[in-house]
Amino acid sequence: MNYSEMVVTEFILLGLSNHPVARAILFWIVLVIYLISLMANGLMIISIITDSHLHTPMYFFLSNLSFLDICYTSSSLPQVLVTLTTKRATISFVACMAQIHISLYLGTTECVLLAVMSYDRFVAICSPLHYTVIMSWRVCVQMAIGTWGIGFILTLIPTVIGPKRFCGSNVINHFTCEAQTVSKLICGDTHISDIVSFITGVLALIIPFAFILVTYLRIGQAVWQIRSDQGWSKALSTCSSHLIVVGIFYGSAMSMYLQPKSKYTSDGDKMVSLLYKAVTPMLNPLIYSLRNKDVKQALQKLFGGKQSGY
Repeated sequence: MNYSEMVVTEFILLGLSNHPVARAILFWIVLVIYLISLMANGLMIISIITDSHLHTPMYFFLSNLSFLDICYTSSSLPQVLVTLTTKRATISFVACMAQIHISLYLGTTECVLLAVMSYDRFVAICSPLHYTVIMSWRVCVQMAIGTWGIGFILTLIPTVIGPKRFCGSNVINHFTCEAQTVSKLICGDTHISDIVSFITGVLALIIPFAFILVTYLRIGQAVWQIRSDQGWSKALSTCSSHLIVVGIFYGSAMSMYLQPKSKYTSDGDKMVSLLYKAVTPMLNPLIYSLRNKDVKQALQKLFGGKQSGY
């Protein structure tokens, strides 16, 4: 059997194989980021569940985001840590495929969830008198289930479009089984699957991002008409945290998945991948907690601190 005809049963992850010092430093950085992300998102979920003042649609979706970020980081960062401890880490074919699809599913779901959260803020600011009717608990649960369902469908479509056969090289120049990098190892005609992947990328990234931009333009118009300084401050503090999260996540994800397909993976691409897989899930709870008085008070209550303002 020729080398080019051999069926791949495992992959080799290079990571930063040629930079041992950088590999060691990055290992500790990623480990700290992962632990902070688990702790911060876990505390966010516990605070929202235990504090009745946070039993509102906004914090319901925020708890979904924190749970999603815990799953998202756990789907890839342990593998990143393993890859950084050795020069040539290996991963089985089945484990690699599972990692790709789970990460894509969770990442796509987060894109849709951020759009849902922007709609919640739009209703809260533009239709405050009808907010409790429009965003009832039944509607919120339906939107949350729909978010996870849409993420599953958008991930499933590229999977079922034609068989993907890997042969020849089994070396992945990345920390994990990153979809964009692994797709370069597919042998045979990938024209149709590339088109389908691009379309699903547009559906998962561009359309939710465009929806968020439209909702915030409408929010901006509503905020502009607010006369009181207190109203301005409340509206801006409510929306600014979400906008920061959206900018970091969508910016890094679109730069990775909507760029022209290249034959090679640069170290820069690897760093961008770590940005939305590791850094963004860590920053999400920190941004929301540091910029939100209700969350800070809930955290103080959770740890038995002094309460004020209720």
